[in-house]
Amino acid sequence: MTIVNLGSINIDHVHRVPHFPAPGETLADTGYAAGLGGKGLNQSLAAAAAGARVIHAGAVGAEGGWAVERLNASGIDTASVATVAQATGHAVILVDPAGENQIVIHAGANRAIPETAIRAALARARPGDWLLTQNETNGTVEAARAAKVLGLRVAHAAAPFDAAACAAMLPHADLIAVNEGEAAALSAHLGHAPAGVAMLVTLGARGARYQGAEGRAETPAFPVTPVDTTGAGDCFTGFFLAGIDTGLTVARALRRAAAAAAISVTRSGAADAIPTGAEVDRFLAAHAPEAP
Repeated sequence: MTIVNLGSINIDHVHRVPHFPAPGETLADTGYAAGLGGKGLNQSLAAAAAGARVIHAGAVGAEGGWAVERLNASGIDTASVATVAQATGHAVILVDPAGENQIVIHAGANRAIPETAIRAALARARPGDWLLTQNETNGTVEAARAAKVLGLRVAHAAAPFDAAACAAMLPHADLIAVNEGEAAALSAHLGHAPAGVAMLVTLGARGARYQGAEGRAETPAFPVTPVDTTGAGDCFTGFFLAGIDTGLTVARALRRAAAAAAISVTRSGAADAIPTGAEVDRFLAAHAPEAP
């Protein structure tokens, strides 16, 4: 099976700060690092680490070749990553001493992905494969519509959250991934709970829950001391979808995703914090027995 990820690719500029700045405040950081991120790139790396075959459809600027090389090195198919005139997307990330973050994103090339690249990626998928989208690129609804015609399943990670954009994906999606606040906002926007689509809802320190045709399943979070929560949700989504794609039960996929996210928050960065599948397996072996 395959996951086609229509996903963003960002260069992350991470500043560690003693506290988040107040309006009008100029604040000296306590540390700086540049790395790779973007919800799409993070999710592709996580899904590949979890054992899925991943095709990434996206775009970078002329200076973004090193990001594509990183995807290639992780075994991800990048034939549908285009080079465009716009700058590679980037994010400025502030991380406080508790590991919480604030993020400002410049979309750049992520909003200029050629339709030809998206179509080429979908053409290499087969019925039953997955298309994964987020809200950081152009072409999500059109790609989802085309994917359904080809017999693919569609998962949409609805972040950065916009209720109208998420609602537009509902007719085409088989799975929507949101956090608890986003789930409530989507229901408020619709005037009712989403129907006819599976919902994967992350609950922060309380874990995550899934509600779909297979029924309801929940997993608690693994207690760890966080260093940086950037990208933890992307790590969770990538591992969960890969688990489903490779045949795990929902309960086991949830638990493996929770373990991967727990490991990721003990490390700095987004893409660089994603654990390998072997690391997740060792972590799980040291904790509670496997879910059914």
